[in-house]
Amino acid sequence: MPNEIKENAVYTTNEAQNLLKISESTIKRLLKKGILRANKVGGQYRILGKEILRLISPELEKKSEKAYLTVKQKAVDVINKW
Repeated sequence: MPNEIKENAVYTTNEAQNLLKISESTIKRLLKKGILRANKVGGQYRILGKEILRLISPELEKKSEKAYLTVKQKAVDVINKW
């Protein structure tokens, strides 16, 4: 059964590990180094599907980086006007 990673779905570390076909130690390392971004909910990590896709899709990462830089520049512009 094929697993499709849904951009807006929320995954546990175990689910993300299975989707990426990586070991438990590898997913822990990715989380610890901030390579795979996640939020802690009730002491457990939750990972958005778009973060998993970003990890495996350079094209998506470029889009998100461009959006981030645009927002960052707007924030800098606002701060500089003070």
